[in-house]
Parts: sequence; C-alpha cells; structure tokens
Amino acid sequence: MKLDSMFCYQCEQTIGSKGCTKAGNCGKNAEVAGLQDLLIYQLKGIGYCGMKLIEKEHEIDDEASRFMADASFATLTNVNFDDERFVEYLKKADEIKKRLRQSLGDISNVPKEVSYELPETEEAMLIDSKKAGIMYDENLNPDIRSLREMLIYGMKGMGAYAHHAQVLGYRSKEVDEFFFKGFGATIDDSLTIDDLFELNMEFGKANLECMRLLDEANTHSYGNPVPTEVLITMKKGPFIIVSGHDLRDLKELLEQTEGKGINIYTHGEMLPAHGYPELKKYKHLVGNFGGAWQNQQKEFDGIQGAILMTTNCLQKPRDSYKDRIYTTSIVGYPEIKHIKSEDNKKDFSQIIEKALELGGTQEDEPEKKILVGFGHNTVIGVADKVIDAVKKGAIKHFFLIGGCDGARPGRNYYTEFAQKTPEDTIILTLACGKYRFNKLDFGNIGDLPRLLDVGQCNDAYSAIKIALALADAFECTVNDLPLTMILSWYEQKAVCILITLLSLGIKGIRLGPTLPAFISPNVLQVLIDKFDIKPISTPDDDLKVILG
Repeated sequence: MKLDSMFCYQCEQTIGSKGCTKAGNCGKNAEVAGLQDLLIYQLKGIGYCGMKLIEKEHEIDDEASRFMADASFATLTNVNFDDERFVEYLKKADEIKKRLRQSLGDISNVPKEVSYELPETEEAMLIDSKKAGIMYDENLNPDIRSLREMLIYGMKGMGAYAHHAQVLGYRSKEVDEFFFKGFGATIDDSLTIDDLFELNMEFGKANLECMRLLDEANTHSYGNPVPTEVLITMKKGPFIIVSGHDLRDLKELLEQTEGKGINIYTHGEMLPAHGYPELKKYKHLVGNFGGAWQNQQKEFDGIQGAILMTTNCLQKPRDSYKDRIYTTSIVGYPEIKHIKSEDNKKDFSQIIEKALELGGTQEDEPEKKILVGFGHNTVIGVADKVIDAVKKGAIKHFFLIGGCDGARPGRNYYTEFAQKTPEDTIILTLACGKYRFNKLDFGNIGDLPRLLDVGQCNDAYSAIKIALALADAFECTVNDLPLTMILSWYEQKAVCILITLLSLGIKGIRLGPTLPAFISPNVLQVLIDKFDIKPISTPDDDLKVILG
C-alpha cells in the first residue's frame, strides 16, 4: 500500500520550514513516515502503562526499558528508512504494551493509544497510521501540541544517547523511567501548558544524566580523550570508513581487522574516536575521511573502499556504492546489507572481505592533520592556565560554536563567524557542525590552540562541565562568564541538548540557521522572554553585539 501524504516537521530541513507533506526532505517516504508515527503512537500507550506502574512502585522489566530508548532512536531523522524493520518494532511494541497492561490489572477509561490493537499486516498498519500522526487531533491547542512534540523530539535524541550507553552496559533508572513518564504525559489531557513546559525542563535534567552516563561509559571503556593529531588525507591500501556515533562498533571492527592490512577511517561524528587511548592504540585506525554527513553521497561516490554506518546520519545510498555500504545496530535502509548482533557480538567478516576485494587507495596522499581530543578532563586539567590567561587579558571571550551540520543555505554563517572571531578568543566546538571550520588554522594563545574540539554531539556534557568549572573558578554563574553559545541544529539530538541547556538556566543562546517549525509562536515567545534565545543574524552583527 502507498500513502499519498504525510506530515513531519521534526528536523531543521523540513520543507518550507513548515512541514514535509509528500515525502521527507531527509529521504524517507510517506509509508516509513506513517509507520514511524504509528510506532510513536504505540510508545505513548506503553509510556502511559509504564508511568502507572512506576506510580505503584512496580519494577518494569529491562526489555521494555531498553525498547523505549531503541524505538525512540529508530524514528530519529536519518536513522532508519526500512519499512520491514518498523513493522518488527511495531509488533514488539504491541507485545510489550500488552504485557504492561496485564501487569497493571483492571484499568478503565484509558487513552485510545493504550487500548489500540495493532493489526497483523503492514497494509493495515499503514491505514491505521493516518490516525496516529502529529496532526491527528486537529482541535488540539497548538501550544500544547508544540510542547508535546518538543518533549517527544527530545526523547528521540535521548534515545540515541541511552542506546550508546546501554550497549556498553550502562543504565540509569532516572533515564529509563523518564521515557515512560514523558511519552505517557503526551496523552494526558489534564496537563496544562505550564505543566508541559516544566516537564520539558525536567526532561532536560534527565537528558543531562543520560549524557553524563554516556560520558562515563565511554571514558571507562576507552579512557579519557587526549589531544591527538588526526590524518585527514588517505593512505595507500584497502580501507573501511566507519560513520555514525557508536564507539563500540568501531572497537569491534578494529579488533577484527587488526593484522589484515586494512586501514580504518572515521567519518562524520566518529572523528572524536581518535582521542580515546583504547581506540587510538590500534595503528590501523589511520585517519578521518571527508566532512559532515550531508556530503556523504558525493564523498562515497567512486571510492574503492567499504563503508559501515553504525548509527544515524545515513542518506539514501547512490547505486554507485550500494554494494559496499553496510548498516548495523538501529540504522537501516532497504536492500542494504545489515550486520546484526549475535550473542552481543558482531561478525564484520563480510565488510572486511569487501574492503580487501575493492583494493582501496593506490597511492598515499600528501599528509594533512587536524587536532581533536579536548574533552572536559583535558581542558579542566589546564584550567589554571586558562584562568591565568583570562585574568591577564590574553583570552577575552569563549565561543561555543557547534551542533548539527546540514545542507540548507545559510550554514556558511558558522564558517564566517568562526573566521571572524578575534585572535584573543577561544572556540570550543563539538558535533558535526564543526566540519564547517575544523580544517582551518586558528593559531594558538600561548600553548593553547584557539580551536578546541570537544567531541561528538553528546559531548555537550563535556562543554557543560568545562563551563561550570570556569564559573566555579571565577565564582560566578555560567551566564556571567565571557562565554557565548552559537548553536546550529538539524535533528532531535540537538533538540534534547538545547532543552538541557535551558533546564540549567543558560541564557543568550543564538540558534540557527532557522528556528524549529514545531515551536509555536507563543512557546517561542516564552523561550525568548525566559531564556533570551536569539536567532542568528549575520556574523558581523552578532559579533558586534556579543563583544560590545
């Protein structure tokens, strides 16, 4: 069955900054969008049941808790385009919902999302999806809808971070329980606008705990990142490019390729992997390939190597490299080879064989390197030098310029802004937005590079820790620091980070390249009044206002 319409406005590149109605600008079709809507509908029902069980101090089983994170993650932009996988998710959701309902015992007057019975066939699911979309309740107050959707998109982002922590064996009761509370709240008609606003702020604290947990999982598993030079040109020989965010997948691949003569390159958000001692010790982790996620179709076209997509940031593969791109974990695309986990391990032999068959790069390219590895442990470790430089006037201001990259015109703002920052300022950067300027030479202030790569998007936790450490040293609040946040957003992980920053009371954030379509005018005004959020304008004008 084909659907003739959809509605989605969860990402920054939604058509006309209003909503994708025929097909997603990300590449998903109306059928996948419909199945994703129905899955979120199911998660609301599961959330309601889980919330009631939590209120009764009933322990929820691990399978249900893990599913909430993984299913949320699966619906995040540019993660999974495979309708068959979503049918599997929907059937598992129905099984879990029935189990939780049974644990609750007799309950009456439940929301329709709780009593909904999933049909057997995909065709029937697609018919039902029409009543499960964002706009299925046309009479809903637009501000209520806006705050509910903001919460859902935040939880989609947190689902990604929770998943990465879970695969390393790290869980948090606070995070697990918030998925049930959050989704359950989105079908609670008794909650007012004020209630939902406060719930979003509560979510921000839960996501901070989730990012802290993932930071702990990564650093305990792979060590604290250290400043490391990373090759950004190609070496001779067979190779595999690893994209996404999952460090465990990279570690397993490094173990399985050791001694086989295959060069491993990171791509996109995997770049920070080079700073982790337990990953950088593998000599065949030789460098980083290409730029941000939105350039992958052009960059992967024609290369003689294999590609592994570990999590999100997948685009529709071109025919020219369909036979040498592989997916694993949550990510998926129809007709693309998928590597599953068996007994908590993955067998990467098929992608290894493909890389050897392709032959790889024929000659070494001239070497060029960039510097990564400035996590909170490193930066706080030299805090005395930073503080001294501020007191002496060598450092006048800090800029956090980071977030998601994307293809929409206007993102050159971030390149120009970074280039125009004065030489007595420090740039902290994280996530794939850094690819707009991370290969430029910004020089040093004393022994400290002016550009400090803090890591992946989830390493916003590192940036927060750095800011709090500076505020503590100067005996002030973060808002009193000479620090300005210039953020770019694309998908839902940026949403959860923004909510977390707001929940900490951080003000004056500049956001672009466009404002989220799912934020209603009234909700936007509250964010402006309460947190002084500003849209970006021009680099010159913004710098003039910031630096006074």
